[in-house]
Amino acid sequence: MSEPTQNEQRLKVIVADDQAAVREPLAAVLGLSEDIEVVAAAADGSQVLTAVAAGPVDVVLMDLRMPVMDGIEATRRLTEEHPEVAVVVLTTFADDDSILAALSAGARGYLTKNAGREDIARAIRAAAAGQSVLDREVQDRLLATARTKAPTPEQPLPGDITPREREVLTLIGQGLPNRAIAEKLFISEATVKTHINNLFAKADIRDRADAVRRAIAAGLA
Repeated sequence: MSEPTQNEQRLKVIVADDQAAVREPLAAVLGLSEDIEVVAAAADGSQVLTAVAAGPVDVVLMDLRMPVMDGIEATRRLTEEHPEVAVVVLTTFADDDSILAALSAGARGYLTKNAGREDIARAIRAAAAGQSVLDREVQDRLLATARTKAPTPEQPLPGDITPREREVLTLIGQGLPNRAIAEKLFISEATVKTHINNLFAKADIRDRADAVRRAIAAGLA
């Protein structure tokens, strides 16, 4: 069997934004990354679905407010029809309704347009690996929303959760990203990801937003 070429190994990404002044420079800048190839640019959700169907695609960088089909509906359709394709939202909107709607539709990441190129590239890589990435502003809003809502019945954690996994869940509940968790616990980011994967599987946690809610419900945050 022949070895995959460098082009085949690069993550294949679609950039979706209705503003050409945003879409085109972003596609050009991301294309400078050695491990990312922008295979298409789309001006609305319908164009995203068409481009994904032509495939292959690993990640869609999705704006929310677009004509014809918005980013929420496009994300929902992708989650149902192409679950292997990860969606990372990149938008100017960081209100509770937009965040929750995007995450509920299946987005694995949510960034605001204040994010830099490296932040966006990291989110793309993480989403392709099955990880959820929320920028700090989004995490803070989710945490604040969860804490101000009426208390929900406590959800005990499974008995096989290890002390270290409990520590990791506590820090997720405080809004810390993986890098900060690694620094606080004096472990590598790879080890943090392993703990998170094990924790999510044991506790049936869907994503990072769900992890924040579970941490609060368990009295850890």
